[in-house]
Order: sequence, then C-alpha cells, then structure tokens
Amino acid sequence: MNSSFSQNRPLIIWLFTGCLLIATMVVVGGITRLTGSGLSIVEWDVIMGTLPPLNDAQWEEMFEKYKQTPQYIHENFDFSTEEFKSIFWWEYIHRLIGRVIGIVFLIPFLYFYFTKKISKELLPKLLVLFVMGGFQGFLGWFMVKSGLSKDPMVSHYRLAAHLTTAFLTFGYTFWVALGIIYSHKKVNDVPTFKIKKYLNVFFFLLLIQIVYGAFVAGLRAGKICNTFPLMCNSLVPDIFNNGSILHTIFESHMGVQFIHRTLAYIVFAFALFIWWQAKKHNLSLQIKKAINVLLVIVILQFFLGVITILYAVPISMGVIHQMGAFLLFAVTLFAMYKARYQ
Repeated sequence: MNSSFSQNRPLIIWLFTGCLLIATMVVVGGITRLTGSGLSIVEWDVIMGTLPPLNDAQWEEMFEKYKQTPQYIHENFDFSTEEFKSIFWWEYIHRLIGRVIGIVFLIPFLYFYFTKKISKELLPKLLVLFVMGGFQGFLGWFMVKSGLSKDPMVSHYRLAAHLTTAFLTFGYTFWVALGIIYSHKKVNDVPTFKIKKYLNVFFFLLLIQIVYGAFVAGLRAGKICNTFPLMCNSLVPDIFNNGSILHTIFESHMGVQFIHRTLAYIVFAFALFIWWQAKKHNLSLQIKKAINVLLVIVILQFFLGVITILYAVPISMGVIHQMGAFLLFAVTLFAMYKARYQ
C-alpha cells in the first residue's frame, strides 16, 4: 500500500461502503426477481415513493394500481391485500437501497469536495460514478416498465442491461478504491504482462457469462432441463430445431441455458489455465494469491450453478449463486489490478 493510505482512509471506506451497498442491492434485486416482487410497484416516484403506504387506505390505493398490471391479471388475480404486501416489501426495499446508495455517494462526496479531500485526478472518476449510478436507476425503471404493458415478465434484455450495469458500477467503484490504496506504477515484466492479458480475456468471458446468467433468469430458463451433466437427456441438446439461430442464441429457453452451461465450462477451464500459468512463472505473491482465490471461487461457483439447476432455481440457491458471481467478479478485478500495477 502507498504511504497516503492513512490520509485517504475516509475516501477508501466511503468507496468500499458503496461497493457493499451495490452488492447488497443486487442480492436483494435477485430475491425480488425470484419472488416475483419486481412488478408490485407500478410507479417510479423518486421523492414521494420513499415512504411506503402508512395506512389501510394507502395500501388499498397501491393494491388497486397493482390490479391493473398484467402480473395481477394473469398470475396473481387471487391475491389478497396481505399477499400483495409480501411482494411489495421486497421491491420497496430494493428501491430504498437504491436511494440510500444515492445519499451515501452524494453527501460524503460534497463533504470531501468542499474540504478539498478529492484530488484533481480523482474528481472525474467520481463524476463518472455518479453518471453510472444515475443510469443504473433509469435502467431499473426501464426494465420494470417492460413488465407493466402486456406480458407479466420484464424483458430479459433489459434485465441483463440492468444487472450488467450494476456489476460494472460496482467494478468501477472497486477499481477506483484500489487506485487510492495502491500505487500506479505499471508492471513491465513479461510473465506478469502475459497473466494480465489472460486475466483481461477471463474478465471478458465472465461478463458474457453474467449477461447470459441474466438471460436465464429473465426467461426463467433455469426451470427446464434440470439434469446434470446431461441437458434434457443429451450431452448436446438439439437447440436449433425451432426458430432462427439468433432466436436460439438470445431468446430460446433451451438455447440460452445451453450457452450459459457451456460458458461455465469455458470459464472453469480458462481459470485453471491462468492458475497453471501463474504457478509456472515468478509472479508477485499478491497476484498468485489472487489467482489461487479466483480458481477456488470459480470451482465453488460452478458447483453452485449445478446445484441451482438441479433444484430448478430455488430462491436460496439463486441468491447464493448470484453472490458467488459478485465475489468472483471482485477477485478478478483485484487480480487484474495487481497484474497491471505494482
């Protein structure tokens, strides 16, 4: 760590708190999706929507608005007010955390800015974070809106955009925090440079896997072919028998799940390859430790995915699997940072 760590400790704590809140919001968002709660609030009122219904009349008013939605009409038409409350609270908590994140970023930012704790180099990076956070909020409502028109399901494309942007916002916040903690002296030795390139490829594969995980979630594709290692009693199922190739790759339940499974094997194999390469070469201890942890989490995440699919995505396993993805994402970023800078 650099010598200014103690001086910048408040900034570091602030950014890591933001990371923790973003991760929490994604986990709660996963619970919201798995419990079918995401469409329970039909309006996006940033200020007045902060308060939940406070009396029976307000609850009934909220419930009447929900009754106009496709989800109520087609799926939850027999809901009572109490049952509506049970799904309302998860979506409310999800949105409330989003508001808390905005406050946690804004108020300390203003304090640090006016007390001149933010360097000229750091300021534009923090402004980028605000833009990413605001865009993430917009994507959240854009996603929910897709499930309030005809089909009582949100667009899996919008879900993927919302989830991926959350990961990227977390990742950028984490990266900025690492930049304050550690130096910016670039690593120039050949073995580390090769590992850096391998980790960049791994990061790209991981992002694609996250997108396809969102596709599986949005299409509820994890509810079919709940066997392993065979998928629908076949090693390679016939996924191109219906529709175009593009439909199979992006919209077919079986096709999307097959790609997600295949990517899991590729990510697993490539993590093993990076670990083997790191073991062969003389790298820094921090890089080796990060890659060791990365491999362990990849193995754990792989088996969590298997269990999740075998049990047709129970809420608990779906949430744990998503948490594993977040942990893997963070460790990958740390390994990438240490391979880039000393």
